[in-house]
Amino acid sequence: MKYLDSIKGYFFGDQRSSRVTKNILFSFFIKGYAMFIQFALVPITLEYLDKFHYGIWLVLASILEWFSYFDIGVGHGLRNKLSEALALNDFKLAKIFTSTAYALSTIIFSGFIFIFAIINPFLDWGAILNVSPNESAELGEMAFFVFAFFCIRFILNLITSIIYAKQDPAIRNFMGPLGSTISLVAIVLLSKYVSGSLFWIALIFSGSPLLVFLVTSLVLFSTRYKALKPNIKFVDFSYSGKLVGLGVGFFIIQVSMLILFSSANIILTQLYGPEEVAVYNIAYKYFTIGILINGIVTLPYWSSFTEAYFKNDVEWIKTSMKKLNLISLLLIGGQIILLLLADKIVYLWVGEDVTIPFLMKIVLTLYVSIHLLAVPYNIFINGVSKIRLQLYVALISIVVTIPLALFFCKTLNIGPSGVVLAMVCSTLPGGILWWIQYHKLIDGKATGIWDV
Repeated sequence: MKYLDSIKGYFFGDQRSSRVTKNILFSFFIKGYAMFIQFALVPITLEYLDKFHYGIWLVLASILEWFSYFDIGVGHGLRNKLSEALALNDFKLAKIFTSTAYALSTIIFSGFIFIFAIINPFLDWGAILNVSPNESAELGEMAFFVFAFFCIRFILNLITSIIYAKQDPAIRNFMGPLGSTISLVAIVLLSKYVSGSLFWIALIFSGSPLLVFLVTSLVLFSTRYKALKPNIKFVDFSYSGKLVGLGVGFFIIQVSMLILFSSANIILTQLYGPEEVAVYNIAYKYFTIGILINGIVTLPYWSSFTEAYFKNDVEWIKTSMKKLNLISLLLIGGQIILLLLADKIVYLWVGEDVTIPFLMKIVLTLYVSIHLLAVPYNIFINGVSKIRLQLYVALISIVVTIPLALFFCKTLNIGPSGVVLAMVCSTLPGGILWWIQYHKLIDGKATGIWDV
């Protein structure tokens, strides 16, 4: 009994830890369902389309996802600044930050839709996606609708920053599986009445999250977050600098992550065709289960680290970091099990149409392990807004990732696995640096680039 009490005290001891732990436990339940739905979507979508057209959708989604990062990091800026305002119980300032963030995002993404409507007719989507020119016109029409949905979604996505700032991540974790469930039901119904249609698949996958974000925003701003509801009277662009100043750093970091992940699909489709894009994405989805689980645990700590650091609660931060490191090590053990069982599980999952190369399995396991070790320190650094070093590392990764991928794939003739190996090379230096920066910050020895 005493042992159980000690465990309970370790995880639920103080109010902050209790809040984080409850969110994590609820999120595990929701994310477990979300992972089931996401994995179920792959074979159902593959059966409805085929590996070729599924690969086309994945590449198109990756390209359009690029534009979502051009909110200059307003969402991340809002998350940290709103957390600080709430820690001070300054609800007027909090509402100013919320209202101004929505105004900025609306201006930015409305502009993107207008510009894309002008240039889209001149884009050769057949050449971009490495498919028959006969499909270019249909792909162009599909690209516009999907792009417009993406832009609207990322305006509404600001509710996510507010949810995290209020330290209610379990609500956010509920939104993802809800959107996936809508997509799953829609595709099942579609398969009964409409033959394989890439256009409808694209609209379903891009429209479902938009619907969820819209409904969630309306509900939360009418109830739980009524005090933070955006209001044009509270829009004050003089506060844009505080949002964007921090946000620009996150923006560049996001762009590097975009290049690190999304460019893989473009390189693969150009070098090996859309089929290899499908293989890579299925492999990535399988091997990054550990990252998904780790995200459930670590993300609730972002705003909690902001609050603890702001209140100089160093002991809580150290204790929390020990917990996160232990979880990372356990998940790495889980990755080894996934590696050993990969062939059997993937066969049961998607059938014999997809075979993951041995080297890709090895490098994905290595990549995920590095990521798991680095994430706790990265979450802390993001939470305390000391991201200058991370920014410089991101800029370097932008420059080197694609050339490295091409070098491994073409010059060394490693094949599609070379893309993942380039991701490993881009991720490892940052993981080492975040560990060093965390210890400097927590020991009060951070100066210069380590403290900005």
